[in-house]
Amino acid sequence: DTSTPVLEPWRTSDGSAVQFPYPCVQTSITRISGEEMILGLTDRCRFFVNDIEVASNITSFATYNEFLLVTTNSHTCQCFCLKNISVKALQAGLSSAAAHDSETLRKVERGSRIITVVPQDTKVVLQMPRGNLETVHHRALVLAQIRKWLDRLMFREAFQCMRKLRINLNLLYDHNPKASMPSSVFLENTETFIRQIDSVNYINLFFTELKEEDFTKSMYLSLSGSSDAQPRQHPDQKKVNLVCDVMRVAMEHIDPQRYCLSILTAHVKKSPPELEIALQKVHDLRESITPDVKAVSAEEALKYLLFLVDVNELYDYSLGTYDFDLVIMVAEKSQKDPKEYLPFLNTLRKMETNYQRYTIDRHLKRYTKALGHLSKCGPEHFSEFLNLVKDQNQYCEALKLYSSSTQEYKDISDAYGEYLIQKQLYEQAALIFARAGIFAKALDAFQNSGSWQQALCMASRLGYTKDKLSSLARSMAGKLVEQRKHAEAAILLEQYTQDYEEAVLLLLEGTLWEEALRLIHKYGRLDILETNFKPAVLEAQKSQLIFLDSQKTAFLRHKSRLQVVRELKEKACESLQDYEMPNCPELDLFSETSSVVTASDMNSKYSHSNSRISARSSKNRRKAERKRYSLKEGSPFEDMALLEVLGENIRAVEAVKGDIHILLKQLVLFGYDEQAGALQQVLEEVLQLMETSIPEIWTPDLQQSSLNPVLGPSSTANSIMAAYQQKRMVTPVVQDPELLIPPKLSKNLQWKLHLLQ
Repeated sequence: DTSTPVLEPWRTSDGSAVQFPYPCVQTSITRISGEEMILGLTDRCRFFVNDIEVASNITSFATYNEFLLVTTNSHTCQCFCLKNISVKALQAGLSSAAAHDSETLRKVERGSRIITVVPQDTKVVLQMPRGNLETVHHRALVLAQIRKWLDRLMFREAFQCMRKLRINLNLLYDHNPKASMPSSVFLENTETFIRQIDSVNYINLFFTELKEEDFTKSMYLSLSGSSDAQPRQHPDQKKVNLVCDVMRVAMEHIDPQRYCLSILTAHVKKSPPELEIALQKVHDLRESITPDVKAVSAEEALKYLLFLVDVNELYDYSLGTYDFDLVIMVAEKSQKDPKEYLPFLNTLRKMETNYQRYTIDRHLKRYTKALGHLSKCGPEHFSEFLNLVKDQNQYCEALKLYSSSTQEYKDISDAYGEYLIQKQLYEQAALIFARAGIFAKALDAFQNSGSWQQALCMASRLGYTKDKLSSLARSMAGKLVEQRKHAEAAILLEQYTQDYEEAVLLLLEGTLWEEALRLIHKYGRLDILETNFKPAVLEAQKSQLIFLDSQKTAFLRHKSRLQVVRELKEKACESLQDYEMPNCPELDLFSETSSVVTASDMNSKYSHSNSRISARSSKNRRKAERKRYSLKEGSPFEDMALLEVLGENIRAVEAVKGDIHILLKQLVLFGYDEQAGALQQVLEEVLQLMETSIPEIWTPDLQQSSLNPVLGPSSTANSIMAAYQQKRMVTPVVQDPELLIPPKLSKNLQWKLHLLQ
């Protein structure tokens, strides 16, 4: 009863039977994206996946784990990872061999065919047309194997393979930075790496190859297509510095004597190089009383350092350690003539320690350290100290080196203050002078900076007499009046010169009515009310009326002109839109696009002249910025110029509301109700006119275009055409979108007096 074997057809996942269209000489079963499929190759180089032909130029193929390797008629060997690839993607990859990177494709000898792939290795055995067998290491298989080793922390195998097959060693760190962990797999297992490599030369080789570049994103893109490219966990820290530090700490923990040269390499490789620390380690080796048998000698360490760093640079750094034996050791290894450096070193040896170190630091241009050593050399060297401070502008550092009670501190402050005055930083200079007790200079500097309160404090510290203080206050009051600071000038005149009459006149000049009234009543000088105060109030009322009338006239003129300009622009756009030829559909697009172009080109003449402006001096450029929108009739941006000037009119009237409110109160107080009522009525009319005009000037369309500009980075051809058809292109493209936003009229200030209504 033995059952007869039945031959079943191979079926796909959807149950349909697979049949190759042509007989295949080589077949194989593999998984593509997790689905089992059958591969077939005919003797005419046609390659099939199930019954789909994916290529017609394949000479041989082999499958190995998740990889498919093929040789082609174009004498290349390609490798594909089948884990995350579709049949269509495979077909596309095989058809465009030229587009592949070097990891998946390599050239082979003409007529080569794949015989086998060595299991658990990276070797591919090829047979040449002559019959001989050759082994190649396909880059894709090599990298896949290295990645597996690194995932299993088998650093020795990965390193040896990378070194032998010339794979960049940065991959050791760049591979697999895990987002869930604080650092990469490599950084967490640095000691494992060092113990496995177990060779100073190999560790040094790793250090010298380190670069900031992430090689998984450039040279070795992942073949499997998995997203290994998680963000780096130390964005604020450079990769090279991070690896050097972590490796150095690990080597110092394992065996600092054995890994001495690698530790030196870690210091030198950093950016910037830590040469002083490296030299200090060489110096410590030389000073070591009980030399370890395994340890590297100082001579050997220095020789190695000179291999890594330029000898002249190292000579300067060795000089900075103040160790002359180390300097001579380095100098002997350089091309320097002993006649050059020995006399210099002998001169230094004869000096007192601090002065010697100052001389070395000055020679190496380390001025902060030089000042520190020179400050310890005693008062006889202070003039030299001060000259160095002035030459190198090291005032702040110098002040830290002396107590604030010393004469040296005072002298440095004096020099620092003079330096700040040269820079026209008067107030800061004054603070430095005042802090050091140099009150006369502080007084002048405070006066120049306009700090009159501080200047009076300095005058008090200097013990000024009443007369001297009075003349100082008068001179400062004069300067304050020039700066339109009448209130502050009045305080000086009243309190320090007792000239309250002059103070009242200044307050009236500055229209500070209430403060002027306070002083008049404080000193009982009611006669000033008739002689000065009332005439000043009436004069102020007249000038405010003239100002409001001029603003109203200008506003109406500009508003009517804006209406005319907008109508002209609208007509121009309509005439462009109507300019279409009948029965010619091909010209529809042309007419629409040309009208958009014309709308923008209307200003071409202006934009060309503006481009010439950019080449001028900055002064002329600022002038050109001010004149960018001309009010001249017919100028390209006349509507923008009118919007700008109308906005200025509104803001100017808005600004005087507070002043007029105070003036109205004074007019009512002294019975000038008629004048007060006239002023209030005029201001009310002007504000009402402006409030009702704002929606007409800054139309809703105009405000909308400031929020959604017609032309801009987010515009498309369709959006521009739609805007044009809605006549939004009438609004030109402006460089100041704030001009399209209406000025705000404040409702909070209750400026009107109810008793005048």
